[in-house]
Amino acid sequence: MTPGDWGLLQPVTAGTRETAGDDQVLAAMVQVEAALLRAWARVDGTDDDAAALALDAVAANPSDLDRDTLVAGVARDGAGVAALLELLQDHLEQREIPAARLHTGATSQDVLDSALMQVARTTFEHLRARLVTVGAALAVLADADRDAPRVGRTLGRNAAPTTLGVQVAGWLDGISSAVATVDRTRFPVQLGGAVGTGEQADRAADRPGAITVLRSALAEELGLDDPGRSWHTDRSPVLSVATAAATVTAALGRIGRDLLTGSREGVDEVALAGGGASSAMPHKRNPVDPIVMSAAALQAPGLLSTVTRTAVSSDERPAGEWHAEWSPLRDLVRLAGGSADAAARTVAGLTLDRESAARNLRVAGVGPADDVTLAACGAVVDAAIARFRSTLDGGPT
Repeated sequence: MTPGDWGLLQPVTAGTRETAGDDQVLAAMVQVEAALLRAWARVDGTDDDAAALALDAVAANPSDLDRDTLVAGVARDGAGVAALLELLQDHLEQREIPAARLHTGATSQDVLDSALMQVARTTFEHLRARLVTVGAALAVLADADRDAPRVGRTLGRNAAPTTLGVQVAGWLDGISSAVATVDRTRFPVQLGGAVGTGEQADRAADRPGAITVLRSALAEELGLDDPGRSWHTDRSPVLSVATAAATVTAALGRIGRDLLTGSREGVDEVALAGGGASSAMPHKRNPVDPIVMSAAALQAPGLLSTVTRTAVSSDERPAGEWHAEWSPLRDLVRLAGGSADAAARTVAGLTLDRESAARNLRVAGVGPADDVTLAACGAVVDAAIARFRSTLDGGPT
């Protein structure tokens, strides 16, 4: 985060592991430049290993870079890559480390697009692990309460008998869908040069097609996918990441909403551990993690809409659309990661109250959960658990 953005107004990511803050993006940008040096060594044997190692050290401590210079560079150039290059060149020159291929064949968009994809991939790896933790806990709960009667509610009204296990199975289905979406998401490297043709790389290597080899090597160095092309104005990869992040927040937001309703006084079917304090009512414990899960899901559609609009690009590299994309994309990724953290904390202390659920069913007057109901509910639970396990194994979803 920048000094002006440290989480005061964003409870979804406050106190969670930061994987997409300004420092992480900056470190990823430096890592792209280091990886490009190593990629050139594989293309034409240029030995910039000392420079690459020096940049690795900078990436490990990005806060050592002059933030004022970087912020001024963003204001001056519209992106911080040129200012970053000046700082990196100065860093290497002070240490008398040559870097013949620094930034060769790349443009600002190559560095920033690749860095944001790297940050998104790291965050998705973290949140996927959280989703698996959440799903495993929900599978246990669904199985344990498959026969615990509860009143099902549709359109805001009491409807028909079901079980607590079926409700949890519904949450689990959302987790399975989210994991499957994350697993389908790809994080491509970006490398096309000034207008996406790769001409600068071909010219530097003095052979046609060098850009293809260089892009492949860069992707391998960064652990990103090789798209075999430049996607400067085809923003499908960004839309894919943004949509996946929104899908995660929606699945978790739905769970958060049900937890808020189920734990409400008078319903009491869900028991949450802990809670946040109220400034006016010392006796009150607010369900903070379900609240922030819901908040993330409510913020995501607007951000996704912005990313979708910015995908209507133009020319070989757009003016404005690309710049407008950075913040909402990064915010979506952060919200998904923060919501997954909140969900993992929530399920760790989550219990269901069978007695309250049975009482609510009796009061609703919709009839008892008979053997047919329980058998049908058990089948729903079994299917949800099987789907979750299949999803983790890479099976159909």
